[in-house]
Parts: sequence; structure tokens; C-alpha cells
Amino acid sequence: MAPTSMTAARFYEVNEPLRLEEIPVPEIQEDEVLLQMKAAGLCGSDVHIVFEGVTPTAFKPITLGHEPAGVVAATGRRVEGWEEGDRACVVPGLFCGSCQNCVMGFPNICLNRKILGIQREGALAKYLVVPAKNLVRLPESVPFTVGAIITDAVATPFYAMTERVALRAGETVAIFGAGGLGLHAIQISRLLGAAKVIVVDPRDDQLERARNMGADLTINPAETQPVEAILEATGGLGVDVAAEFVGLQQTISQCVESVVMGGRVVIVGLGPDPIHIVPPTVFVRKQIALLGSYGFTKRGIEQLVELSASGKLKLEESITHTFPLEEVNTALKYLHEKIENPIRVAVTL
Repeated sequence: MAPTSMTAARFYEVNEPLRLEEIPVPEIQEDEVLLQMKAAGLCGSDVHIVFEGVTPTAFKPITLGHEPAGVVAATGRRVEGWEEGDRACVVPGLFCGSCQNCVMGFPNICLNRKILGIQREGALAKYLVVPAKNLVRLPESVPFTVGAIITDAVATPFYAMTERVALRAGETVAIFGAGGLGLHAIQISRLLGAAKVIVVDPRDDQLERARNMGADLTINPAETQPVEAILEATGGLGVDVAAEFVGLQQTISQCVESVVMGGRVVIVGLGPDPIHIVPPTVFVRKQIALLGSYGFTKRGIEQLVELSASGKLKLEESITHTFPLEEVNTALKYLHEKIENPIRVAVTL
């Protein structure tokens, strides 16, 4: 039986440390599950909330964290298929399943969606309540930390590459931005059979990581003009697919300039500046597809868990730092200030 109170990391104001507080364990509704948390991944969105104020939360104080994995502690009376002790990770976007977007197959952009740790109490706590339909079963062979980061840091580039641009075996790919999302996009592109993976990033240490993850060619834009280098590497044609994980006007433009006739560009990075690309005379005549990609789907997370369990995706090395909940502010500082060059930071509970 779960206790009546729990420790949670609560966000009050921008640029203030999260407060570790004892709060009541939330009660579950008939279609919900109480999850005893084991790990929660930290994300750039958490940095935006805590240090930058770019992403407002629906209310304050609020428990942050939207990459959860844990063990089922209790189930509502209408929940079927889940029992106490089952291991699970969680789709962090709560979807209604009945709006136009959900019915059309886009629950990631549900018109009524609420994201854990932003519009609803999150995962940086000893217990978390979520709808049972958001649970994804986690095999014993997949660590809780890996299950946690799969739910966003891996699922987001997976959705972009498999669903939005539908990368096919034998195609060439350019990835702009070798942060956590971009580095995972390299592995995903390799898994999908990409013939050549080119990575653009201004940080030499990240480019080294990109090569270790399977990049065929890395480009530092401070030293080499990316579009020229990509065209040269592809015999003047360009790549079939360009993926942008930065959110900058310049890199989005470079993506468009880097693709072959009929090429596809997917934008995942979020930024405040308008998109400026080539003139319509070029864009139309080259038949370029420019796509936005937001979030992930439950099926994608299920597939990633299966790929991780089978050993086809190696994600343990992505988790460069782990901290207990009591050190959550240190964990956030590591991610924000890029101390010791983290890829993904996880909090264990």
C-alpha cells in the first residue's frame, strides 16, 4: 500500500531552485494508475521552465518532469491489463483520443493535450498518477533510466524520421544539431538503413560523439560551409533528407539548400525567429517538402522499447549523468550549464 505523503521537486518561480517538499500522494481515478517512480529524464524543456521562463507552466507550484518510468503501485477499478509491480514508462503527452486530431491519428497534437510537468503534475516525485492508456510496458532488460529517456529524447527524433519524413533504406541524411535529439537521430537513421549520415554541429566534442554513433561525415560550420560540404559529399546532388534539431533560422535555411531535387526537410528544433528559406522559384521547381515534427506517438515509444530490449538500439551510453531526487537542482545545473558535457541527465528515485 502506497504511503499518504511523498517527496516532490516543486517549481515556484523562474531562476529559483526547485523545492523538495512533502505533499500528499495523489489519488487515482477509475481509469488511472499510480506509478511508483524509478527514473525521470531531464529535458531542455525543464531548463526552459526553470532558468529561462520561456515555457510557462499551467500553474505554480507544480512538480516538474515529463520523462517517467517506474512500477505500478495501484490501479483504478476500470483499469485492465496492469497489475501492481508491472514495470512501465509513460507517454508524457496526455491525449483525449476523441478530438479531430486524435481521430486522424495525431494524438501528439491532441487539441486537449496536457503534458506532464507542464500542464499537469509531473514525474520528479516518488509517485505519479497517469491514465492507464498512457502506460507502455517496460521489459526487465530495459533499465528504468533508458525507459525514461525513450519517452521524449528518443521518441521525438524517432517520430520525425520514421513518420514525418519516412526515411527509407539507402537514402542519405543530413542532421543539423548533435545534441541529445540529433545524436539519437543518427542511431535511428542507421537503424532505418541510411546509406550516408552527415552531421553538422559547431561543437567538436559533439561531432566526436556523432562519429562514435555512426556518422559518416561531420561538419563544423565554424570551419566549413555546411551546404557546400554536403553537396560535395553527395556528388553535387544533395541529401534525400535533412533534419533540423536546433530551431535556428540559419540552420533551417541550410537544410533546405542541402537537399536533392524532391528532397524532404523536417524541422524539430524550436526557436522564436521566422523561417526564411529559398525563393519560391527554387522551392517549387525542386519540389522540396518542408515538414514540422512535434513530439511522438505511443506506438513509437512501444517500438523503441522493443528495439532497445532486442539490442538494436544502444541507449545506455546516452545517459551520461544520474542524480538522486535530493540532488535534482544539481542535475538541472549540469544540463543547463552543460557541465561535463552531458547528453542526457536522469534523476533516480
